[in-house]
Amino acid sequence: MEQEKAENLKNLEEGVKGCSNCQLRKGCRQVVFGEGNPHALIMLVGEGPGGEEDKQGRPFVGAAGKLLDKILEAINTDRQEVYIANVVKCRPPNNRNPAPEEIKACYPHLQKQIEIIKPKIIISLGAVPAKILIDPKAQITRLRGKWVEKDEFKIMPTFHPAALLRDPKKKKPVWQDFQEVEREYKKY
Repeated sequence: MEQEKAENLKNLEEGVKGCSNCQLRKGCRQVVFGEGNPHALIMLVGEGPGGEEDKQGRPFVGAAGKLLDKILEAINTDRQEVYIANVVKCRPPNNRNPAPEEIKACYPHLQKQIEIIKPKIIISLGAVPAKILIDPKAQITRLRGKWVEKDEFKIMPTFHPAALLRDPKKKKPVWQDFQEVEREYKKY
């Protein structure tokens, strides 16, 4: 079972790298599948890769990723303990939000990642993952900080780290959200 999850993720990644179900693949350098512990209890889901992620082929490695690493450290969690993915696996041009048809084409890949990893906690980073994972009408400003139970996991919607870089006033609410995550994580 231990090795099976890693193999299933690797097989899925190979398939996703060959995906051409939407226009995003044509404009990006590479697919940013996701990374981390295949046995993670916490999974973080962002919107899509940015420029640095597209360049390196890894999620959350730019300025927002460095901030995310600090937030995880603050709750005594190492990046290697969690699994990090995005709703879409290819960078939208000019860092725009992914279009509905792009999300629809890519969402099955995220669903499969969640199915393989079976996290207990999903941290939804920003509005796009909240709309996809929780409710299409979700508003992150109203939903953030409130646990949502779905299937066998709990979802904590919060602001995307990039939003904190643009608006430092959002740091305190995100800190509170991650403290909630830490309390829940300690139960497992």
